[in-house]
Amino acid sequence: MKILSLVLALALSGTALAQPQPEQKMDDTLLQRQDLAYRFSHLDLDSRDGQRHYRLWIGQPRRPAPASGYPVLWMLDGNAAISALAPQQLQALDNGQAPLLVAIGYQTEQRIERTARTYDYTPVVPGLAEQRDPLTGQASGGADEFLDLLEQRMRPMVAAVAPVDPHRQTLWGHSYGGLLTLHTLFTRPWLFSDYAAASPSLWWNDGAIVAEMHGLQERLGSNRPSLLLMRGTREPATPRGPLQGDVQRPARALVASLTGVKGLSATFQPFDGLDHGPMLPASLRFVMDRMSGDDGAL
Repeated sequence: MKILSLVLALALSGTALAQPQPEQKMDDTLLQRQDLAYRFSHLDLDSRDGQRHYRLWIGQPRRPAPASGYPVLWMLDGNAAISALAPQQLQALDNGQAPLLVAIGYQTEQRIERTARTYDYTPVVPGLAEQRDPLTGQASGGADEFLDLLEQRMRPMVAAVAPVDPHRQTLWGHSYGGLLTLHTLFTRPWLFSDYAAASPSLWWNDGAIVAEMHGLQERLGSNRPSLLLMRGTREPATPRGPLQGDVQRPARALVASLTGVKGLSATFQPFDGLDHGPMLPASLRFVMDRMSGDDGAL
């Protein structure tokens, strides 16, 4: 653990945090098509305080559900995830285990809703007088509120639309979504059977996510989840930092630390030549390719 903290500190030294650039509009052309292996519908709901407005796009295979219910692939940054889908990916999924797709997005035309996701995808950092995102200065620390909403409201809403298999549930997230994916695994490992964290923001608040590993062994109980951690070889260690040194070392070190947790299967997958942005569609495609296999394993 000390080695991993040192690696993160070295990665952060001398690197300035940059403001994100405005995002493009969501591409929803796939949702309009009627000739796909999946048919899409959506559900809307609000956060408990009424400040964030969600839209769940649900992609249901046209084939009947298995007796145990559909396995489910939950996708964070749902607007961007829908924009990244391609018809051939859906056909490949249908030829495999045909999971139910649930893209958790926001009621906006934007591909990325930065203010809401910044709050929803970041955990509370103990000891901070004010929970503010170091990258944007926006309010942060709403991860557990979001997970409560997912568990208590989103899941029942989805289960009312299609039969689901509670034992085969995968969570995928990229960047801050990857940060939330790790937070979910470390604090509520029973929520999903499989976790796919793409380019997780390990730098966030000086590597605060690493401290959440403590006690994971006890929290696992009888659960046996898997983690697939993905990162591009052209991604700097921090947002728009220089591409120098072994930028993948913190991710590899994290996975190495997790291999000592009994009951958890942790794998690191590098993506040669990819930077941070292209990792979103590439990682989602990789996860879907795995789920298209005969066993559907990550």
